[in-house]
Amino acid sequence: MSNVHVVAVITTKPGQRDEVLSLFNANVPAVLAEDGCIAYEATIDTPDAGPMQASFGPDTFAVIEKWASLEALGAHARSDHMKAYANSTKDMLADRKIHILSPA
Repeated sequence: MSNVHVVAVITTKPGQRDEVLSLFNANVPAVLAEDGCIAYEATIDTPDAGPMQASFGPDTFAVIEKWASLEALGAHARSDHMKAYANSTKDMLADRKIHILSPA
């Protein structure tokens, strides 16, 4: 199977985004060290992007990921450090949508 891309849209409870991003960024080195991780980065709205932008807003961020395979993504989801991250942020999240995409 070819690479898979993930766009995870994470919405925190009001005012919690900075704390969740701090925990997310602390976990990034462990994720980047995983077999099959090509890219893994949290992103937020670009300020002053003008009318072409559809904003997520102040409580949402998107995680842009690229994995060598669906199997590598599955191992990532089952990893101990991701379980710990999920446990540490669960009470701060309002919504989470994970989009798993393949090259067209």
